[in-house]
Amino acid sequence: MSAKQRGLGRGLGALIPTAPGPQTSAETGSQPSTEAGSAGSGTAVPGASRGAKLAQNTASSSVEFVVPEGAYFAELPLDSITPNPRQPRTVFDPEALDELIHSIKEIGLLQPIVVRPLSNNRFELVMGERRWRAHTVAGLATIPAIVRETADADLLRDALLENLHRSQLNALEEAAAYSQLLNDFGCTHDELAQRIGRSRPQISNTIRLLKLPPVVQSKVAAGVLSAGHARALLGLEDPKAQEALATKIVAEGLSVRTVEELVSLGFAGPASKKSGRKKAGPDWSELVDRLEDRLDTKAAISASAKGRGKITVEFASFEDLRRIVDTIAGPQK
Repeated sequence: MSAKQRGLGRGLGALIPTAPGPQTSAETGSQPSTEAGSAGSGTAVPGASRGAKLAQNTASSSVEFVVPEGAYFAELPLDSITPNPRQPRTVFDPEALDELIHSIKEIGLLQPIVVRPLSNNRFELVMGERRWRAHTVAGLATIPAIVRETADADLLRDALLENLHRSQLNALEEAAAYSQLLNDFGCTHDELAQRIGRSRPQISNTIRLLKLPPVVQSKVAAGVLSAGHARALLGLEDPKAQEALATKIVAEGLSVRTVEELVSLGFAGPASKKSGRKKAGPDWSELVDRLEDRLDTKAAISASAKGRGKITVEFASFEDLRRIVDTIAGPQK
């Protein structure tokens, strides 16, 4: 617990100014807990009190802080805060959320959320969505918050870094966030790595997970497949083979090393083998696609090994058949 408090103190010290900030109701958060217990906000205020005292203790034991412009501590109404629209995290563990709710009810919130000011006394969440959700479910009216100016370009970055430091993003959420940051910053993988304190290979390998088929991605997002399994699957070029091996991993509980060995041996899977038999000889699928596009109906080609075969064209009615014939042979004169 003490280790967490020391880390929290350093974080708050970088965000909360030691000089007086804007006057808000939150300034009562540094009052003794007896006053906090009588506040209308329930158990949210004790958390604010602890956070404020911790910030003061850290400030008194350190060299003078550099006060970030526009940052201050406040106890904000929950209904004045809107969630971060660019939050990279989409999956929140219900059990972990329940534990946090219980903790908040018992001892209050030990680490305030971070918000940025909007207009009309509204605020937008920058960091701490899980804490904000827990307060909402717990039925509390207010939440301790650090209010600071945050540019649009930094909104995703700050939310991403918070989740990365807590290891709370699944591999796909992390990959999507990296990809969005690359687009937002217009930078290279190397430059992004320097900005967020990650290695370039880690960023590049994580982003590659977005190339996996949706079926495989859903397994990674659900936690059924690990990031290591997913990266091993990228060694297969055929999406069907990736899906087949992903299913095999889940069914048989294969290790990452075993998957890597299967990939190195050229795992094909039943789906790929079946499609391979269909495509022996000419590429019929391309011709079928052209037929269906031209005739605007479903078509099929079956052929023997010698190349003899037939074309099957489906029609819905006599009029539809006439349309198809007119398309092939031209309108009757």
